[in-house]
Amino acid sequence: MPGYAVETLTHHIGGLDYQVRGLTDRLQHHDPKGTAELAGVPPSSWSHFGVLWPAGLALAQAMSVLPVKGLRILEMGCGLGLASLVLKRRGADITASDHHPMAEGFLRQNESLNRLKPIAFHCAPWDALHDSLGRFDLLIGADLLYERGQGPALGAFVGRHTQPVARVMLADAGRGYSAAFTEILKRLGFGKCEQRVWSTGHWPPGRGGKILTFGRAADEATPA
Repeated sequence: MPGYAVETLTHHIGGLDYQVRGLTDRLQHHDPKGTAELAGVPPSSWSHFGVLWPAGLALAQAMSVLPVKGLRILEMGCGLGLASLVLKRRGADITASDHHPMAEGFLRQNESLNRLKPIAFHCAPWDALHDSLGRFDLLIGADLLYERGQGPALGAFVGRHTQPVARVMLADAGRGYSAAFTEILKRLGFGKCEQRVWSTGHWPPGRGGKILTFGRAADEATPA
C-alpha cells in the first residue's frame, strides 16, 4: 500500500468533464527512499504537486479556449497535468514537465482516466540544462512563483526554452513573488499584460489571481 491517500474528482473545463486523480489533501508526506528530497523537494512541499490548486483550474480554463494550432507548448510544473490534459484533448502539441519524481505517474493515471494518448513528459528542474527539451512557442504554468527566489530560476528556464517569437502564460495566485520573474522576461524582450480571474469566488491568498501573459516578437528576442 502507498503511504499517501488519493481521490478522483471531476472538473468541468471548457464544456467537458475531466477526471483528475490527486492527493486527498496537502498535509501529506511520503518519501521513504528520499527520492523527492534528493530532487530538491523538501518535506514541507512534497504534496504540492498532487493537489489541484485554484490557479491550476484557471490555467486549464484558459487553455480550453486559447488558439493552439501550430504551437509547440510546454507546461512547466505540471503537477497533476490538468492543463496538459485539456490541450491534449484539443489536439495540441503539448509536452508536460515537472521535477517531482511522482508527477509523471499521476499524469499517466489521469491520461488513462480521460482516455487520452500519452503526453510527452520531461523531468525538468528549472536550474538544470535540458538539451533534449528544445524550444517552444508557448510556455504555461500555474502558481509557479509561490516562494521567494523562484523568479530568477524560472526566468532563466524560460529564456532557454522559448522560440524568438513566443508567449508565456502563468496563472499567478498573487503571492507577491512575480516581480523578479517579470523583470527577467522584460530583459529577454517580453512585454506583459494581465487579466484578473476568479475561481469559485476567490483565489487564496487574499486578492484573487491573474493570468499573466508575456509576449515577444522576433525583433525583440535577446539571446539566453
